[in-house]
Amino acid sequence: MFYVYILLSLDHPDTHYIGITTDLKRRLKTHNLGGSKHTSKYMPWRIETYIAFSDEDKARAFEKYLKSGSGRAFANKRL
Repeated sequence: MFYVYILLSLDHPDTHYIGITTDLKRRLKTHNLGGSKHTSKYMPWRIETYIAFSDEDKARAFEKYLKSGSGRAFANKRL
């Protein structure tokens, strides 16, 4: 399975991060241990939303969409 996820920073509640992984628990742990330079300054994180895909191409396309302007609007309103 491929998981597209949205993280919420607990210390900076207006800050979100969108990513993709095959191991959601391990990836969250990595983010919260400072293992990603893009998220380390906004730790700690919690998972706000995740969606599972069996097809990697569809997961990557959805992640790319969520990172677009219309995708962010969709996520803010619907997720």
